[in-house]
This record gives sequence, C-alpha cells and structure tokens, in this order.
Amino acid sequence: MFEESAFTRGAQLRLGLHVLVVVLALIVLLRAVLLSEASAGLIGALTALFVVVYIVGASSLRAPAARFAWFGSLCAVWVAMAFIGADAAYVSFGLILLFMTEVPLLPAVSVVAVITGVNVLIGVYASGQWGGALVGSLLGAVVGIVVGLGFRVLFHETERRQQLIEDLHRTRAELAETERSAGKLAERERLASEIHDTVAQGLSSIHMLLRAAEAEKLPPGAANKIVMARRTALAGLADARRLVAALSPSDLEGNSLADALGRVCERAAAGTVDVRLRVDGQPVSLPMPLESALVRLVQGAVSNVVRHADADHAVVTLSYGADAVHLDVVDDGRGFDATLLDDPSAHNFGLNAMRNRVDQLDGQWFIESEPGHTAVSVTFPLAQQGEECR
Repeated sequence: MFEESAFTRGAQLRLGLHVLVVVLALIVLLRAVLLSEASAGLIGALTALFVVVYIVGASSLRAPAARFAWFGSLCAVWVAMAFIGADAAYVSFGLILLFMTEVPLLPAVSVVAVITGVNVLIGVYASGQWGGALVGSLLGAVVGIVVGLGFRVLFHETERRQQLIEDLHRTRAELAETERSAGKLAERERLASEIHDTVAQGLSSIHMLLRAAEAEKLPPGAANKIVMARRTALAGLADARRLVAALSPSDLEGNSLADALGRVCERAAAGTVDVRLRVDGQPVSLPMPLESALVRLVQGAVSNVVRHADADHAVVTLSYGADAVHLDVVDDGRGFDATLLDDPSAHNFGLNAMRNRVDQLDGQWFIESEPGHTAVSVTFPLAQQGEECR
C-alpha cells in the first residue's frame, strides 16, 4: 500500500505539471477569442498543435533524441504563436516549468534565459517600451524558476522514496529467502543427524551382534536365519548411509572435509575476494553431523564476507587438536558492530543461524570485528567414540 501511495503521488505531481502547461496554452486561445483577435483561428490551430505535441511527448517519448525534438517542436510552436501576435507569455511560462523539471539544471537555466530574452524582444516589439517588457519577462522567469525548482525537488524526493521502498522490498525478499533456505538446510541436517544417531547406529550395532552370534555354535536352521538377519541389517545400514549422505552438503559427497571446504573457498574466490584454506594438525575422522556443520558454517561465513565485508582477502583455517576441532574465518573487510549480535531487533539471520548450529553441537562461538579485521572462531569438542557410521 505504501509503495502504491508513493507511486501515485509521483504520478499525480507530474500529471499536475502537465495539466498546468496545457491550461496555460489554452489561456492564450481563450484570450484571443475573448478579445476577438483577427488571427484567433490561426492561434487556435497553433494552440491545438501545441497541446497535441505536448501530450504525445509527455506520455510516450523517453529516448533523449526524441525528447530533444519534442522540446524543439514546442519552442517552435511557441515562437510561431508569438510571431502572429498571440499573448504567448503564458506558453513561455509553461515552457519554463517544463525545462526546469525535465532538463538538467544548468542547461535548463540557460534555456530559461533564452526564453526570457525572446519574451523581452516580443514585449518591446508589441508595446515599444523596454521597461514594462523587461520587468514583466524577468518576473515571469523568476516565478517560473522558483515553481519549477519546487516541482523538481518534489519529483526528486518522490523518486528517492520510491527507490527506498523498492530497496526495502528487495531486502525483505532476500531475507525471507535466506530464512527459508536456512530452515530447509537446518531440517535436512537435523534429519541426517537423527538417522545417523538412531537408525544407522542401531543397525550397525545389530550387525555387529549378529556377526558375533555367527561365530558361536548354533543349530543349522538358526545359523541360516542369523546370517539372513545380518545381511538384512547390513542392507538397511547401507540405505541409512545413503540417506545421510543425500541429506548432507553436496560438497561432502565423495570428498574429505578438507576437500569439501576447499571447494567452498574456490567458488568464493572466483568472485572479487581471494579466499584461501589452511588445514593444521593431523586430520581425524569426524562424525557426519559435525562435518556437515563445519561445511555449512564455512559456506555461511564466506558468503557474508563476499556479500557484505567489501574485503580483498579471507583465510579459512581448519585446525585439528587432540580433543577439539577449530574453525577460523578471518577477512580484511570493513567490519561491523559485533554487539549487534546481542540485539534481538537487529536482522542477523545468517549469523544467528550459524550460532544456533554451533550451539546444537555443543560448540563454542566467538566473533570479533573492527575495520580491516573480522574473525569468526568456532570450536567443537571431540568426544571419544566407537565405530562411526559414515
């Protein structure tokens, strides 16, 4: 509704200007008819021509060359009206308003000066007096400039507000899409984690127990059933693994964690930011939910750097420790106020999604930022685990 209101207001302002110029032209015809001038018919024809040319140009002409021809045609009709004796000062006032609103300021003022000079000459020719012609023409020019500047400011302010509204709608749409994408990714990762931690782990345990049972002395019929049950559990485990892989980031498919992070950095480096990956320590096998979270965190952090930081360089560091894995994303961008992360009214959807992902896996989150340096640091503890379902 607000956007429509702003658009309507701008259209109404321009329509008001056009109506004013047309009315000023019709006043010339009305004076000629009321004063019974000898050339009233010709003045009427020129007035009709002026109105038609004005309406056609105002409603359809957008190309610079076409508009230049339009301005020239209107001025030519005005000069013709003045030449046959019409009181064309009204039309010249409309032309002054038109040039002051539709032409850059310096050329507009130059054209207004020329129109004023022509009006002075016409007034001197008609009355033979310089004083009245000069004062009347200058007064009309000053009033026309002031009113034209008023229209100009109103048009500019309306267009600026319209641009702000469009930017707001575009930003809201981007935020909504980001929220939807984050929600989808979070749900996919939750499902992958649930399948990994429940179904897949249960089938893996069943498979190991049945394999141990096979080693014991059992009746032939029971042994065959145990083998069949073990194979069924193994097939279910394979299906569960495929589901976990399908729900995990595509960059992890068939790749190590370092390779997946490297692909994320390579895609980002194809733009305007030089993004590099460093891996410190001896890589160890990590649970799929943790690897998935690390890839998502790097994707989110690098995306923020590319889109918002105005940075030249960024470094992603993955460090393996004895009891924890660390992730650091550092850039040399313009930075931001890190205290906004604690402001519920601030729109920090991407960073909040990253922080929630860290909290879900009992990790630690730290961020610092100042002009020229922003660092996002994440630490996940590595608990002692048995056989992992990968």
